[in-house]
Amino acid sequence: MNFDTDFLIIGSGIAGLSSALKLAKYGTVTIITKRNLPDSNTAHAQGGVAAVFDPKDSFEQHIQDTFLAGAGLCHPDSTRLVIEQAPERILELLDLGVRFTETSSGKFDLGREGGHHFNRIVHVKDHTGYDIEQALVKAAKEVSNITILENHAAIDLITEHHIFSLDRAKDSHLHCWGAYVLDSKQKTVKRILSKATILGSGGCGQVYLHTTNPAIATGDGVAMAFRAGAQIGNMEFMQFHPTTLYHPEAESFLISEAIRGYGARLVTKSGESFMKNYHPMGDLAPRDIVARAIDKELKRRGEPCVYLDVTHKAASDIIDRFPHIYEICKNYKIDITKEPIPVVPAAHYSCGGVVTDLNGQTSIDGLYACGEVACTGIHGANRLASNSLLEALVFAHQASLAAQQFISDNEFSPPPIPHWDDSGTFNSEEWILISHDKLEIKNLMWDYVGIVRSNHRLERALSRIRLIRQEVENFYRRTKITEALLELRNLTTVAQLIIKSALLRKESRGLHSMMDYPKTDDENYKHDTIIQQHEF
Repeated sequence: MNFDTDFLIIGSGIAGLSSALKLAKYGTVTIITKRNLPDSNTAHAQGGVAAVFDPKDSFEQHIQDTFLAGAGLCHPDSTRLVIEQAPERILELLDLGVRFTETSSGKFDLGREGGHHFNRIVHVKDHTGYDIEQALVKAAKEVSNITILENHAAIDLITEHHIFSLDRAKDSHLHCWGAYVLDSKQKTVKRILSKATILGSGGCGQVYLHTTNPAIATGDGVAMAFRAGAQIGNMEFMQFHPTTLYHPEAESFLISEAIRGYGARLVTKSGESFMKNYHPMGDLAPRDIVARAIDKELKRRGEPCVYLDVTHKAASDIIDRFPHIYEICKNYKIDITKEPIPVVPAAHYSCGGVVTDLNGQTSIDGLYACGEVACTGIHGANRLASNSLLEALVFAHQASLAAQQFISDNEFSPPPIPHWDDSGTFNSEEWILISHDKLEIKNLMWDYVGIVRSNHRLERALSRIRLIRQEVENFYRRTKITEALLELRNLTTVAQLIIKSALLRKESRGLHSMMDYPKTDDENYKHDTIIQQHEF
């Protein structure tokens, strides 16, 4: 059987594009992306990339800070791998043309964020992700071996489930041979066969009502991998960014944690600083602690938001360091040099995802994952600030090495793989069902599976999401596929994975705070939460 490409990459953020650039040396690469190439979570990342460049800092201190934030669940091997590779991966970005902010002496202007005991955040002012994304996009467009398919949405990974009967597929060792992909412009489904497939499809923040994530972050990679039979881990650990702009028109615009590292203080409406009451690091406490503290203050005081005050700093310095945040807030009639910024928490980052080893290899042969879609073990129960772009860079590197070796070592003779068959389906005009179900999922997750949880809330959420998921699945099987329907289907799967994982962890740890189990239980729960399809 002929393959359409050596390497299929799903997603065009930092993980997908980094992988593509490295793999193009060894074969043909096809990138599929749901929208236009630069649309990704990466482009929205403000803070920066954590790495040890300060002579006073050390790998061991960065590892220790990561462990501390991760609440006992960080994997030592993956954590060390990522942190020790950090400087080299950042220098690769420098070679691609990313112009990181420097001091007057020409060294990296290292910032600090919550949970870090040293300044180690390499950044481009407050628009780091955007600049990295632009550099990667430019580089990818210049490589002849890379084919870019924009407005293409992955439907499902191709494994034994699409070839054999379900019972036989369950008994098989799973392989991935590419994906079925929707061309949203032509409204046709393509079968793209590949020797190795890399998931770099990002996160799932859109499962929540309030999120910092762009509209594309609907958990597609996790949902597809789960349906294909891959192991999914630690989905209960959803990180809520503590500070997003509170404004009816702002759509949860993120206020970077770097602004607290710069000296901003969280205060109440009356100007009272409160974080010192919750953690020794005060305003620089890890994100989970800050988010819960804000949540508690809001409920205790009955107020809609708290405030982030940086007005004690020089106005010119604030504008120079945070030009993007300054301009956005100014658009909403907020001058951050003269008045505090109203903020609330919002869903921001999934610490769980498709389980991989140190090479980005999933439990399915030929399928790799890197970036937010993956669960590599470094984040544990709570991601340390600015370790996310770093993890994506390192595991994109690891996955590209492994995928190249995989196609070099193996001869490929997959069984006959069918083309997509949508016979018996119809074009439905009942699209109000999609918008209604999507909003119901978002409200359900925000109300019952948010910053603080309980058994009663989770069980109620599980009961309802099972019903919605079945309704959506029935609709999906009868209807011509659209991108909106694919996203809804994936959101229902991811929502159920988060709820199920949360119910399995009967303790409070990191980002998972349970009213019924307020203490951490190392004896019974100091391990990852792993879910597979047959256990669902």
